[in-house]
Amino acid sequence: MSELASQFKSDFLREFAARGCLYDCTDPEALDALFAKERVTAYIGFDCTAASLHVGSLVQLMTLRRLQQAGHRPILLMGGGTTKIGDPSGKDESRLLLSAEQIEANKQSILKGVQHLLRFGDGASDAIMTDNAEWLDRLDYVPFLRDIGRHFSVNRMLTMDSVKLRLDRDQPMSFLGFNYMIMQAYDFVELYRRYGCRLQSAGSDQWGNIVSGIDLGRRVENVQLFGLTTPLITTASGAKMGKTAAGAVWLNADQRSPYEYWQFWRNTEDRDVGRFLRLFTDLPLDEISRLEALQGAELNQAKIVLATEATSILHGRAAAADAAETARRTFEEGGAAAGLPTFTLKLPDGILNLAVATGLVSSNSEARKLIANNGLRLNDAIVSDPRLQVDQGALTADGVLKLSSGKKKHVLVKPA
Repeated sequence: MSELASQFKSDFLREFAARGCLYDCTDPEALDALFAKERVTAYIGFDCTAASLHVGSLVQLMTLRRLQQAGHRPILLMGGGTTKIGDPSGKDESRLLLSAEQIEANKQSILKGVQHLLRFGDGASDAIMTDNAEWLDRLDYVPFLRDIGRHFSVNRMLTMDSVKLRLDRDQPMSFLGFNYMIMQAYDFVELYRRYGCRLQSAGSDQWGNIVSGIDLGRRVENVQLFGLTTPLITTASGAKMGKTAAGAVWLNADQRSPYEYWQFWRNTEDRDVGRFLRLFTDLPLDEISRLEALQGAELNQAKIVLATEATSILHGRAAAADAAETARRTFEEGGAAAGLPTFTLKLPDGILNLAVATGLVSSNSEARKLIANNGLRLNDAIVSDPRLQVDQGALTADGVLKLSSGKKKHVLVKPA
């Protein structure tokens, strides 16, 4: 157990710290005591700016899962109201405003994508889903300014990173965005009033907004609220978590298939395996210690465990098992396994266009480099000519083409 974890008495904070999830918290001793003596209700908010969350949000979702596993009550707060405003934190530009219909469609899609992560229901530790539009949309502006706005110092707000960084870069920030931290602070108070919520968790970049909510709770409800932040995750090579050459790693299966999701974790850098097993799986810590101690080719087994466990949490055990079996058949047997990502494209077409259209590469020039290095295969045969035209005669007995980049990335193409 880490030195930080040993400082805590409550099961939740001890486990949370041991897994490398804890970045900072307000009043650690008091929060530890609260976790040790009672069931804590805690929330994390997610705005509805897209139809799916991505892997960058997974630490937060796993935090809610850890809370529930420890017997506490998580609140998944959907930002149907705050999405209409826009969070300025870390942004160079103002958020595009979405219609109410777009926001609602995004919310429902997000919930569908994360349904396996938490247990919802009416039990004492069952997760609650609520939407801050329920109260934010009903606020009367002048009474809100009198009752809530008077507790916020503009001088202090101007010093917060979410505002200061935008102003220092001479980037525009509308009055709409300036209100975001007030709305988020009010969310915390409203959730305390409705559910007895005492804790907000978020990424470390949200510290200022969390502290504002704690301060507002003290001023208007005379209650001690708490904040808990998690680290912003980068890979061992310094890349932002969840960003790949093909774009964001979405959580919804209709935007990234369970097989592609499994492959994302299977391709984890060697130095990240132990850390990601702690953060993104439910495996016991002693088992993780055993897996991360593996060396050389054996470390690939740990990566397979990571991929299967992480995919199980998001998509279910059956989907994870199917993805692992597809990978085994593809890599060990060289087969065109049915579970591979499949694209329907018009033939005949050039090999460069096919490689780009299927996402194996991002450009024709990248495809040419891949071919020059003998890295592109068509039906398991090395492609040597970048001018190759692929037609119906190249189809396998199954009526598909199998395109491969190296040994790990494979797709199927069906003729349109």
